[in-house]
Amino acid sequence: MEQRLNPYAKGLSAMRAVYGLGLYTEKSRIEPSLSALVFFRVSQINGCAYCLDADAASLLAKGETPQRLFVLNAWREATLYTERERAALAWAEAVTLVTEGHVPDEVYAEAREQFSEEELIDLTMAVLTINCYNRVNIAFRMTSGAHAPAVLEGK
Repeated sequence: MEQRLNPYAKGLSAMRAVYGLGLYTEKSRIEPSLSALVFFRVSQINGCAYCLDADAASLLAKGETPQRLFVLNAWREATLYTERERAALAWAEAVTLVTEGHVPDEVYAEAREQFSEEELIDLTMAVLTINCYNRVNIAFRMTSGAHAPAVLEGK
């Protein structure tokens, strides 16, 4: 698949708004490892190869296990994730797939058991951030494959 254009080079002023969301997410109350796991799951749902490539490399470099990444698509059946992670993943899926149930009350209740009100807002902003990046990267067919080698070689 050929890249259409590079929105990061040609649309820098527009992308600054997205960067702002990312900066907020980085400084939020949600632990970075959880945000990264949520980013990866949302990118799986949306089918964003560019983000999956970048996020997999980043997660592995930060100590995430390959097993947890390989099984993430079936997290409900796996025993590899904490209750907090499960609540975050359920919330992320519901917010991402908002047309398929408008974030059910059960998902909200589960999330509220694990997250304060402020944390849940921050988690929602993280979900919105990665959804935004996914849509930009998919729309312009950003080329994947450039991220993993540098991380795996320790660069």
